[in-house]
Amino acid sequence: MRKNTLFQMLLILLFTTQFGFAQVDVVYNNLVWSDEFDGTGAINATKWHHQTQIPAGGSWYNGEVQHYTNQQTNSSVAGGFLNITAKKEPYTSQGVTKQYTSARLNSKFAFLYGRVDIRAKIPTNQGTWPALWLLGKNINEDGGFFDAQFGTTGWPACGEIDIMEHGITQSQPAGYVQSAIHTPSSFGNTVNHGGTIAANLGTDYHVYSMNWSPFQITFLLDGVAFYTYNPSVKTPSNWPFNAEQYLLLNIAMGGVAGTIPSNFMQATMVIDYVRVYQNTTVDTQAPTNFTATIGAVTSSTIELLLNGNDNSGNVSYSINYSGGTINTASPSGVQKSVVVPNLNQNTNYIFSIAASDLAGNNFVSNPIVINATTTSVTGCSGVSNLAQIGAFSTGYNYAFETLGTSVKITYGLLDTDKVGVVAYLWRQNPFGETQMTNVSGNIFTHTITGQTIGSTINYGVKFAYSGGMSVTNYYTYVVGSNCALEVASIQEPLDFSFLNPVEDYIKIHAEDIIDKVEVYNMTGVLVLETKTDTNNIDIKNLSQGIYLLAVHSGDKRSVKKMIVK
Repeated sequence: MRKNTLFQMLLILLFTTQFGFAQVDVVYNNLVWSDEFDGTGAINATKWHHQTQIPAGGSWYNGEVQHYTNQQTNSSVAGGFLNITAKKEPYTSQGVTKQYTSARLNSKFAFLYGRVDIRAKIPTNQGTWPALWLLGKNINEDGGFFDAQFGTTGWPACGEIDIMEHGITQSQPAGYVQSAIHTPSSFGNTVNHGGTIAANLGTDYHVYSMNWSPFQITFLLDGVAFYTYNPSVKTPSNWPFNAEQYLLLNIAMGGVAGTIPSNFMQATMVIDYVRVYQNTTVDTQAPTNFTATIGAVTSSTIELLLNGNDNSGNVSYSINYSGGTINTASPSGVQKSVVVPNLNQNTNYIFSIAASDLAGNNFVSNPIVINATTTSVTGCSGVSNLAQIGAFSTGYNYAFETLGTSVKITYGLLDTDKVGVVAYLWRQNPFGETQMTNVSGNIFTHTITGQTIGSTINYGVKFAYSGGMSVTNYYTYVVGSNCALEVASIQEPLDFSFLNPVEDYIKIHAEDIIDKVEVYNMTGVLVLETKTDTNNIDIKNLSQGIYLLAVHSGDKRSVKKMIVK
């Protein structure tokens, strides 16, 4: 057990402050609420509320199968830790009997803007859904702590911020934890989410953090940012995050978390601490040393480099131009890069930029006015429905744009019948796979660096989604050129056969020497790869089901469906 002395806490704050500056827009320094879970027995009732009332209909949301209780067997404090335990046990409450119990805690503290740090070790058992999250204080949800006094707004109009959830992204690799935003503009299968891999998930403690400012919400794992939510134009539909929210800690069972194994008995989420930081010092001094200059310029973007100092530790910026207004912030003395998007090529833009602090004190010489002209487009684009694996109901669009010695590659899935879409950029030769960044909707992008003008690159995209995947053809692009893209010649097919269905071993027959064999599940996850004994492959660890078998030999490659008995 690691409990922090005051000195250790100061060291941690200094470390995260130094390394977090470039990752968050506003740094929060003052601890305003926390629970270190000292003591033994019941949770601190002055800080936490057990939410146990079942929603109308007799079940919790998302197909979950648990009762939330106030039993100490489901939530208790011991040795400086909070233990939230989901158990297999029949339990009757409110006239309904369920076979699993757990706990769902509401904080009796709500706040507007700040940083949350939660150090926890989470369960990874199949069928469990541990979550650390926030809901608007105004949510109308019977049984919630704030409902009776403040519950005026339905979900998702109240806003939901998921700091960490695990168990509902089965298509992702082991160790994947997700953060998500739910608003009227995107909920349920939201497109506003990000994730990262936590090392030794389930056995090690990690610090799960959320940094919430008036401008953006950033999620961090162990002090490193991995996803930021920042709609350029904020409306009640996409930004209900200008009102107080409260914390929730729980483990749900089943539903979207999948089937609960018959041998499941219990799983525990262990929480070391929960800490909330804000800035509470009264600020009357205006920012100083404000500068604004032009950075990188492309055919559709202009980068603005902003810097300033303020005694509060943070500086906010308001950028006005013909396309609208952008509001953002940065820690004092740290250069802020703002890339203004969606601009027209060969067009001059004038930017009027003002600096202030979060208390509203303005820089003495506001605004600074600068201008820049976008370049011509250097790239290629197109639309297609051609696939090398799977199929597209409508198709996709694609674009390659040269930016100096980098190439920005963007693909947009046009199919409307696919949900939970993620995208991976496939390099043809040598084969490589890289997860792409979601821009909005089903549009994904990735920039490859260090390219040589005149060189040829071949890339396609794997779209993985609930129930399967589809892979585009490869497309050839000459770096630095303007052109109509051509379909790259798909790798020459490899003629191979095997007895299907298979059991225990795959016995592959081919005239060519097999270099590598890969097995993908139907959500596109690589579950087996081997470069040895490629004609007789052990698959005893694979579950029954349908897979994709990819066989490589030099420049040849073929993919076939495989059924495992």
